[in-house]
Amino acid sequence: MATVNVTIRQRGVSASEAEVRGHKIVMDRPEAKGGENSGMMGGETILSGLGGCFLSNLLAAAMARDIELNDTKVEISAEVEDGPPRFTAISMKVSAVYPDGTEFDKLVLLAERGCIAANTLRNAVKLEILPG
Repeated sequence: MATVNVTIRQRGVSASEAEVRGHKIVMDRPEAKGGENSGMMGGETILSGLGGCFLSNLLAAAMARDIELNDTKVEISAEVEDGPPRFTAISMKVSAVYPDGTEFDKLVLLAERGCIAANTLRNAVKLEILPG
């Protein structure tokens, strides 16, 4: 079994910095929530990670089939509930410019099956991924 290691360090009054394999991302709260707005909030980072994971798998599936995708985009919308605060539903809309006859829906399904973030979140929240 593989292990992913992430180190998160405090950076300032409300910010943190995550590091993985030498790559870093800053997370913070907006000023309205007492932060300095120096990065995304952790929940926003979860959604960004989901989208990035999915898109990486989509592009890999297309590349393995010699299909060129252009202007590929993932738009994520998440419903937030309080008590405790959490995402209760996540919807992803996936679009791209691709050659006629390409089975884009199949590429989306392959990416969904290969996305570690989607596979992890699927049982925690209602997770919907839509081609289009």
